[in-house]
Amino acid sequence: MKEAPMRLDARDEQGLERTLVVPRRSGGALHASDALVLFGITGDLAKKKIFPALYALAKQGRLNVPVIGVASSPLSDAELRRRAAASIRAAGKVERRVLEGLLSRLSYVSGNYNDPATFQRLKAALAGAEHPAYYLAIPPALFPPVIKALGAQQLQKGARVIVEKPFGRDLRSARALNRVATAVFPEDAIFRIDHFLGKEAIMNILYFRFANAFLEPIWNREHVASVQVSLCESFGVEDRGAFYETAGALRDVVQNHLFQIVALLAMEPPQYRGFEAVHTATASLFRAMRPLTQSDIVRGQYAGYRREKGVARDSDVETYCAVRLFIDSWRWAGVPWYLRSGKGLAGSAAEVFVQLKPPPQRLFEDSGPASAANYLRFHLSPRAVIALAARVKQAGKEFIGERRELCMADEQPGEEQPYERLIGDAMAGNGALFIREDAVEAAWSVVEPVLDRHPATVVYRRGTWGPKEADELVGPGGWHNPLAGQSAVTAKVR
Repeated sequence: MKEAPMRLDARDEQGLERTLVVPRRSGGALHASDALVLFGITGDLAKKKIFPALYALAKQGRLNVPVIGVASSPLSDAELRRRAAASIRAAGKVERRVLEGLLSRLSYVSGNYNDPATFQRLKAALAGAEHPAYYLAIPPALFPPVIKALGAQQLQKGARVIVEKPFGRDLRSARALNRVATAVFPEDAIFRIDHFLGKEAIMNILYFRFANAFLEPIWNREHVASVQVSLCESFGVEDRGAFYETAGALRDVVQNHLFQIVALLAMEPPQYRGFEAVHTATASLFRAMRPLTQSDIVRGQYAGYRREKGVARDSDVETYCAVRLFIDSWRWAGVPWYLRSGKGLAGSAAEVFVQLKPPPQRLFEDSGPASAANYLRFHLSPRAVIALAARVKQAGKEFIGERRELCMADEQPGEEQPYERLIGDAMAGNGALFIREDAVEAAWSVVEPVLDRHPATVVYRRGTWGPKEADELVGPGGWHNPLAGQSAVTAKVR
């Protein structure tokens, strides 16, 4: 069986560098792409994220193939190149030689996605490319017709397709989309993007868990009291009101971004050194999640949301969602996982807070309460920090202590940005950071019971941490707000 190199390197017992490998199924996903086709190249995602990522890849010498944009706008190649250049310059400093090289490889095909003639023109523009990558940066409703049209024109042979989230909006639609995609492309040629998985801080969760021996003995129900995962945003929906009306926080963030973080934290150790094993462990973890009930969810809506452009005046769409999740596995039985995400909150940050249980015997008066116990904190953004809280004795005769954090800041200048990493990986055929079909469907199965049958939204003021009902979901101690404790660093290690 052929093998494809993974991104991570390891060293064997003799200290020799070896590349971790993952066996892959047949389907042509091992070769590097010799062309990149961007459907939706005139859209907001291309403007803000994809063009800057392509420039970064070109600067590293990792993008030396034709880039063909497809959209319905009647643009010339020159007009598209001017748009791309403006987007790239707006993202930061550019080197003229790199920019001109990228723009010279950029061309455009205009046409309706439902018109076979559009794909005939695309076929001509590909000019004999044998292994193109098709990036669908388009609304989800267009995924099926575009994938089917690629198959109808025999454009899928030797190719791969990169699909932006959301991959479905419920279990039924996810299954239907998977059927469409796998009818045209083999599973290992389908790259489902969740850009959160491309973030350095998220990747570090996986590494930190399985590269350090001290964590495994306590990483279970005997020592972990609860886990909180927060992804908070201080801004509102801005100009995305119409989109948010079709999604909401549960679909837009919880079911994908936050579930992926939970998987990295809670999965069993992969059975072998390869990312197919990681994908299998992820899918198994999702299947162990208990389906949500109405008592497990709190939905909020910030005051003023209904006045946003594109929002219904009687909208019940949630801009805030908190859920209580249980994982029915030997390791995590009985441990509550609290997930929340919202807009218009008191700050913008993403953080994991793992509350450990207090010592079994209260030897010191102040060491018993859960509020005084140890915790582990992964601060994911805006800064990458891993912190461990421990109690230390205060000076004096009395055995009285205080809780302090041992903190490691892990900011690395020049690190790859998510879209830069994911586009490069997809074109190289490296599926490590993408999502497998069975994991997508298992995740939807967890939220399926509350997608349409759920409590009504409750209004919360902007600039707060959300509705008070979410505090009641967590119980005593409440939420650990991710901006709190940032000044509690007493030791920084690099």
